[in-house]
Amino acid sequence: MRGFLASSIGVTCAAALALPLTPPAFAATARPVPAAEAARPAPHAGTPATTPSDRRAAEPSAAGSTQSLPLEPLTRDRATPSAPATEQGLPRRAVRHFSLVGVVWDDPDAELHGRVQVRTRTAGTGTWSGWQDVETHNADHAADPDTPERASGRVRGATAPLWVGDSDGVELRVRSESDDSAADSAGHTSGTRNLPAAPPLPSGLRLELVDPGEDDAASSGDEEEPRAVGGANAENSALTENSALTGTSAVAEASAVNADLAPFGATEIAALSRTETEQEYLALNAGELTERQLQAKPYVGPRPGIVTRRGWGANEGLRESGFRYTKKVKAAFVHHTASGNNYRCSQVPSLIRSIYRYHVKSMGWRDIGYNFLIDKCGKIYEGRAGGVAKPVLGAHTLGFNSNSMGIAVLGSYGATKPSKSAVKAVARLTAWKLGLYRVNPKGKTYLKSAGSNLHRKGKKVRLNVISGHRDGFKTECPGRKLYGKLGSARSKAARYQGR
Repeated sequence: MRGFLASSIGVTCAAALALPLTPPAFAATARPVPAAEAARPAPHAGTPATTPSDRRAAEPSAAGSTQSLPLEPLTRDRATPSAPATEQGLPRRAVRHFSLVGVVWDDPDAELHGRVQVRTRTAGTGTWSGWQDVETHNADHAADPDTPERASGRVRGATAPLWVGDSDGVELRVRSESDDSAADSAGHTSGTRNLPAAPPLPSGLRLELVDPGEDDAASSGDEEEPRAVGGANAENSALTENSALTGTSAVAEASAVNADLAPFGATEIAALSRTETEQEYLALNAGELTERQLQAKPYVGPRPGIVTRRGWGANEGLRESGFRYTKKVKAAFVHHTASGNNYRCSQVPSLIRSIYRYHVKSMGWRDIGYNFLIDKCGKIYEGRAGGVAKPVLGAHTLGFNSNSMGIAVLGSYGATKPSKSAVKAVARLTAWKLGLYRVNPKGKTYLKSAGSNLHRKGKKVRLNVISGHRDGFKTECPGRKLYGKLGSARSKAARYQGR
């Protein structure tokens, strides 16, 4: 694959000059008032103006925005009033529009032991939801220890994000609980047994309210300049000479790395037949296959259709410039986003933009963590930038991001069965991507742990080629119901490869 890694670099600079800032599907006419603001209904009475005292400055709303609200103590121990509050939150309030929520804190290594619940007000109707639980155990979705992304100084601890749809009011409570009492609360058990004292909540708790922006402006890439990190690298050194082209260059480089698979600036990479995929396989691996491999039948599944970052409206100015790669793809880790199942498939571009913004702006990552995302209708989306056929280094499975890829099925699958379409999409995607690296999806492989709560650093761990997140880290992800479907996904993927 090395030839393919290098092939797109030469066209990126020239492409930056040719590519318009917005694709036709998202084109918008420039005007003094951002389209997102103009399209918004009038806020409900009591909607506050933005002030620095209650949130960080938000980015232009047309490209999405994040409101970051510091939490307040809700209760204190009267015996020791100076002690940290064991319950924090925000009373019911009106805010600017948002569609996704999460809670972050200062120390990425600190854990939130307890329960996070949120209520939101639906924009337009003014109806308040009931209390919804936010998944608190999210540290296992992260860059590996001792990597530049993890050690950037920007990374924060965080809950999983929760999709709530277009909302303009919020109420939050975060209650510290021991693991035993949290389990009791979730299971609604009763009794008089003594429970351990509640641990302190992490410091610097903030509620993040994410607006994904409007579809007609979110992909422009010119709202913010990409964050530069360290020195120039081979993928983007030619793009930084003219600062006036920075936003355009970020869009161009994200598209150029897929130029061998689709027309430049494409919003979707088209599906291929088996014959076409085999021809593509030989082209992508030119110079790396032995004579015997060239004569043998390639076990690679037909390439599925994939919505590109341009297709779901990624603002390329949010992420760090350039790309990071691992050596190869030996395994695929399947996740769920734990963001809830209350989304329509037509909302998925907005949902992915929200997760992307939450990962980058709220959690401090260099880009969205997953390499691919799949919705409940079975559509596949490009995740972290760098090229869908390339071994892009993600931040999805703490300890096992090297030589692997992360696939997130959008939703929560602890108690809900994943759709047949989503499971089939997992199989189709892995049959193709693992096939490019000559890997059998029904096989086993060894990965070296970078350190997790399940496998010590340096240990060589034997894993299924298609594994669940919980195989590399002690976690509930990808949810019991989705995890139970991985055997079916492995068998289907092998059949798609012709095995």
